Amino acid sequence: MSGRGKTGGKARAKAKSRSSRAGLQFPVGRVHRLLRKGNYAERIGGGAPVYLAAVLEYLSAEILELAGNAARDNKKSRIVPRHLQLAVRNDEELNKLLGGVTIAQGGVLPNIHAVLLPKKTEALHSAAAAKAAAKPVTKAAKGTKMALKASTAPVAVQ
Repeated sequence: MSGRGKTGGKARAKAKSRSSRAGLQFPVGRVHRLLRKGNYAERIGGGAPVYLAAVLEYLSAEILELAGNAARDNKKSRIVPRHLQLAVRNDEELNKLLGGVTIAQGGVLPNIHAVLLPKKTEALHSAAAAKAAAKPVTKAAKGTKMALKASTAPVAVQ
């Protein structure tokens, strides 16, 4: 044989994605491509897409955890937009971050302004009045009611 080099050579190492190198679930390569195509800057460093993918993954995980808790509180096994809305609006920092964001089909937080709530003294009187008004009046009770009205009528004091 001619002896022109080795027959085997080194086998090429198996390709490892940048996401797996960084220990992320979000795609670093896709984020890098989107940064380049978006014309955000002339040059994009190698660490920028890794950092951005890590931040996006963290925010997604945080929101999904809180939404999962909201779904569990409502005895549901599926996260719907309402649970996302409750999760974001009940968390002070996420609410500040997503303050100008509208979540479709999210609804609003349950909230009744204190001024609109009935006062405790009024509530007791109105409940008693409603209870008395709701009682059916029988013929026997009518006579006693008339007698009560006559006895409680204002009397002129001399």
